[in-house]
Amino acid sequence: MSDQQQAPQHQDRQPGLTAPMDPQPQDRMANWRPSGKLAGRRAVVTGGDSGIGRAVAIGFAKEGADVVILYKDETEDAAETRRLIEAEGRRCLALPGDIGDAGFCRGAVDQAAKFLGGRIDLLVNNAAEQHICEDFAEIPEEQVERTFRTNILGMFWVTRAALKHMPAGSGIINTTSITAYKGSAGLVDYASTKGAILAFTRSLSQQLWESRQIRVNAVAPGPIWTPLIPASFDDEGSAKHGASTLLGRAGQPDECAPSYIFLAADSDSGYITGQVLHPNGGTVVNG
Repeated sequence: MSDQQQAPQHQDRQPGLTAPMDPQPQDRMANWRPSGKLAGRRAVVTGGDSGIGRAVAIGFAKEGADVVILYKDETEDAAETRRLIEAEGRRCLALPGDIGDAGFCRGAVDQAAKFLGGRIDLLVNNAAEQHICEDFAEIPEEQVERTFRTNILGMFWVTRAALKHMPAGSGIINTTSITAYKGSAGLVDYASTKGAILAFTRSLSQQLWESRQIRVNAVAPGPIWTPLIPASFDDEGSAKHGASTLLGRAGQPDECAPSYIFLAADSDSGYITGQVLHPNGGTVVNG
């Protein structure tokens, strides 16, 4: 992967967009060599329009899965992800809406299941937002509620809606973060949601294996070059993103997606549930 440092940049909207990013993120799994690990599987990926979600959705398609992506309003990014999935010979549906709205989650999951033939084998809960606030005394109440609604409540609503469509042998993969373990001074609310996702993953894994034989795991990325970064940080913060890691750079979405493919494939991870993988550039977690 490239060790190119990103240029100073900022986007004035969340979620961010891929097109203005410099350099462009590596999020198309162009060098992935598939082996049919997910042949015939049917997947839903939230936040699948860009970044990690895009790389995961394309990686799943390359491995043989049909994919439905949920996204907020990044129409151009979602259309490109859909095009890339269909170029792999797989089916794709892109559904826009607010993941923090329980009603949207119910309707979108039912639409996804219908498109996928009545079954969801893989659910990737990946959609998230973050907002910098350096002074906790000034953190806006509406920001805290919005971040929790998107990052963790959305996982509850989507997962609850999906379960009626998920047979035994299915898998759920949640995106948490290195901030769940290390914290983040400027992202207290975001890091708190990621800690909640960690507990959600561990708890749900225990319940769902006993009751439904569904595995639940998570991935905790470190600093990754996605549209969320210029949409969250100022010019200086974006330029330095990932520089403090042992590897000295931000990771790429294509470097995260293999963790999700591994956790999705029974052939690779059938003996793993309730666990977290850590593509983070060299930080030892829980060591």
